[in-house]
Amino acid sequence: MGTLGTALTALHMEFSNELTYAPSMALRHANQAKLENDGMQVLSKEDTETLEQCRSMCKSGLWPPLIVKFDSREGYTVEANAAIKDMTLIAEYTGDVDYIRNRQNDDCDSMMTLLLAADPSKSLVICPDKRGNIARFINGINNHTSVGRKKQNVKCVRYDVKGECRVLLVAIRDIGKGERLYYDYKGYEHEYPTHHFL
Repeated sequence: MGTLGTALTALHMEFSNELTYAPSMALRHANQAKLENDGMQVLSKEDTETLEQCRSMCKSGLWPPLIVKFDSREGYTVEANAAIKDMTLIAEYTGDVDYIRNRQNDDCDSMMTLLLAADPSKSLVICPDKRGNIARFINGINNHTSVGRKKQNVKCVRYDVKGECRVLLVAIRDIGKGERLYYDYKGYEHEYPTHHFL
């Protein structure tokens, strides 16, 4: 948590392990998984209980074995501080929830799609520019190269959790101690430019 605190302070951010809803942005009732175009996978009862247990563990001070490090070429990165097994929940992507239409010209480089509604005016995005957690510092791959694609060891998945959209980052293979975590920023819309990523 110390390394995360340093990174958050450097970016003038507050720690938040929750989706946050500011009055000037999207309100919580806008986050309805039933609005997802073509539907959204429902997180099973057992997996929802696991998610809640992980959140409770974090509240009590038990965190995943992750460290935030600064790299002169990649910026802030996240490394495994111990071995992480395939299919392990790494983190929930958190931050302020806003309508995508309000963020068309936003310069935040870490926004995450939360809801792709059939009605585009109801689509939502997570904006970790003021508040967020360690997920904000996990880097993306350059998915235009085979080298970039081989680095991917985390997958971003969106679920319906008790009627609300949530974004979870999950290990897609065993991750060794000291290995950096990477996922594909273009997992949904294929619009985010990644050709300049290392």
